[in-house]
Amino acid sequence: MRAALELARAAAQAGEVPVGAVIVKDGAIVGRGRNAPIAQGDPTAHAEVLALRDAAARLGNYRLDDCTLYVTLEPCTMCSGAMLHARLGRVVYGAAEPRTGAAGSVLDVFALPQINHHTQVTRGLLAGECAALMSDFFRTRRAEQRAAQPHPLKDTALRHADSTFGGFAQPQWRSDLPALAGLRLAVVDEGPRDAPLTWLCLHGSPSWGQLFQPMLPGWLQAGHRVVVPDLPGFGRSDQPKKEKAHSAAWHVQVLRELVLALDLRSIVLVGHDDGAHLGLAVAQAEPARFCGAWLMNAWPAGPAPDACVQWFAQAARKPSWPVGRAMHEVGEEAGAQPQAWNLPFSQPGHRAALQAWPRVQAEMPPLPMELLVQWSQQQRLWVQGGEHDALMPAPAWRQAWLQALPQLPPAQLRLSPCGHWVPLCAAGMVDGAVEYFRP
Repeated sequence: MRAALELARAAAQAGEVPVGAVIVKDGAIVGRGRNAPIAQGDPTAHAEVLALRDAAARLGNYRLDDCTLYVTLEPCTMCSGAMLHARLGRVVYGAAEPRTGAAGSVLDVFALPQINHHTQVTRGLLAGECAALMSDFFRTRRAEQRAAQPHPLKDTALRHADSTFGGFAQPQWRSDLPALAGLRLAVVDEGPRDAPLTWLCLHGSPSWGQLFQPMLPGWLQAGHRVVVPDLPGFGRSDQPKKEKAHSAAWHVQVLRELVLALDLRSIVLVGHDDGAHLGLAVAQAEPARFCGAWLMNAWPAGPAPDACVQWFAQAARKPSWPVGRAMHEVGEEAGAQPQAWNLPFSQPGHRAALQAWPRVQAEMPPLPMELLVQWSQQQRLWVQGGEHDALMPAPAWRQAWLQALPQLPPAQLRLSPCGHWVPLCAAGMVDGAVEYFRP
């Protein structure tokens, strides 16, 4: 059995399941074998079968009735059948195999009375050492698999293949935030870690981080850091299967943990739509890390316009709601890349976030007015809408903000000649933002 263990270790080093076998006749080893199905591309290349072949070739006879086979693991049905066909006198195995063992664990081929030859079976020789070898091998293999795929998909979530978004910037992946509970979060994080400003870009529904892509080159050229996560359920991040997984508090907690994990400082929040509300809640919880905000197409407080409410209700209610077309209808600027907006919801079952979002909106915390007033007084606040925003018509949007924040200067309440997707039109505004928010 010691010789069989050495063969098993050699199999493990070759990447095979560590099983070794030797055949003994008259006190001498006449056949050796170790697992080799992978190396030989042969499903029958088990250690026992290879040892039987080796012994038969050496002895010039496939009948091995005066031989004993020692194997580190209880043989399977195939190997047990081969031993019976060889008229093997005795088999001695080390560790039991509770899933496929055919010498007593799952079934006992050697005890079947219908078979005319009966090989004697001895069980458990050096069982501890043999079992430990198997355990160590599979423990190492699991660790290697985890290293190769550090973000395994949870059975409560769905995930697009990375190739689905092959034409877009490759994100970093985070699954280590406690609030994620193992979900994979897509995060674009570019620029120097010691930059004078960090632009934290947060989208709402149904968009994702691609919304801010036109703005990134300007910030990076200025030497700033840019962090753009895809909220769970959106873009390239994992998508919980059930809509009840989503809540405003959960999304705020995920974002707060991300800010802390990345140790973001001197943050300017760039929040679009409900991303502005989520980001402001994080800023209220971590005010020392934030220095201002650029809020886009965000409704401040009170009942949103009926067109906005109905739009999100349709997204939640209609299983085949055409995301790209619907976004284009409320802002022509979204029409340039409709496929980018359709991709996250292109597969069945991937719409739980859309279904949950009206409820999430109702749960949004109130605006941190004291913080907004402070930023406004420090010239660290821009509030920007779209002149042609079909969800938040400009006059109503302006009036809502002046009611919520009466002291807001006209220069901080801005309109762009676009619809509901101001970030897609904001590349030309980045230089002005860099200057305005300069520390």
